[in-house]
Amino acid sequence: MPSAQSRRVAFMAAALLQAASLLSALPSRAASALAAWQLTNEGVLKLRTATGARLQAFFEAGDSRRGPRVWIDFPGELSRSRSLRGSGPVKEIRLGKPTPGSTRLVVEFAPGVELDPGRLKLVGTAVDRWSMAFEGLPTRGLRSIGEGDLTRSSGRWNSGISITPSKTPVDPSGLPSVPRGRYRVVIDPGHGGPDPGAVGIGGLRETDVVLDLSLQVAQLLEAKGVQVVLTRTSEIDVDLPPRVSLANRMRADAFLSIHANAISMSRPEVNGIETFYFSDPRSARLAAHVQQQVLNVSPGSPNRGVRQGRFFVIRRTTMPSALVETGFVTGRLDAPRLADQGHRRRLSLAIAAGILNYLRGQR
Repeated sequence: MPSAQSRRVAFMAAALLQAASLLSALPSRAASALAAWQLTNEGVLKLRTATGARLQAFFEAGDSRRGPRVWIDFPGELSRSRSLRGSGPVKEIRLGKPTPGSTRLVVEFAPGVELDPGRLKLVGTAVDRWSMAFEGLPTRGLRSIGEGDLTRSSGRWNSGISITPSKTPVDPSGLPSVPRGRYRVVIDPGHGGPDPGAVGIGGLRETDVVLDLSLQVAQLLEAKGVQVVLTRTSEIDVDLPPRVSLANRMRADAFLSIHANAISMSRPEVNGIETFYFSDPRSARLAAHVQQQVLNVSPGSPNRGVRQGRFFVIRRTTMPSALVETGFVTGRLDAPRLADQGHRRRLSLAIAAGILNYLRGQR
């Protein structure tokens, strides 16, 4: 086994679903956020959780005496600890309470099993659904095992933020007005350069979508008298700390990071719009305004909600900040739209309208 696997490794979902992996935790003594789970005979771990649960996943390599382990921590306290005997390459599955107010699910593999932590991803497929495929796992003798009902609904995420819905303008003349020269906004096109972000149907790259959207949003805001700074204006690699530093130096009134979501290419039925904020109520209002406007121009695309997330760029910025996922580049519904210039124009108008509506409410 490679030396990189000899130590404990923490891993989370891919960038497109990071937000879902990092939602706010439930109260420490709440019931366990783990509602149901199943390890299939194809080597896929499926989970149903409370809507909005924050999950953390870890890997530990095995040695000559024991196999590797993967475990996932959930907020909320498990009612009782237990162990279930595995089969085939799986030695045992344990559920316990590593600390008060928490739940841990451990999958321990048989000695000799090798897993590459770089290929392990905890993927959020819905607001209360998760999946992890143990790629490369020999499945001979593996029998399906699990607890609870995976098909049951866990309820809809409720951010507690309400705004008055408004229509999205069909052209720049209909955008809300704000006092000229009063506001500064930083627009952050995600990824860039050697990091294309998610790549979806037909080779659609996240970076191409979000850079185009960001440039258009900046132009629309500037036409309304808003001073705009972009963290990048071309296909270059910009690390996360410089993006945050730029916004903080600007003392901006708002920061918006623009992204496009993705999931496995085998899941084209997954589509939707979601917007994240860290903790500040003003950030929540900014996220809600942007979410509402983007939904207006994305009919049929599911509303995945306004949620709390711990993305670096919205956690470290000192002004109201949000991160919008404008659709799935892997989605049967979303991807063709994101590839279409006409839809991108509508999205840019929607995002600009959301920001302007937020700024109007700050007066």
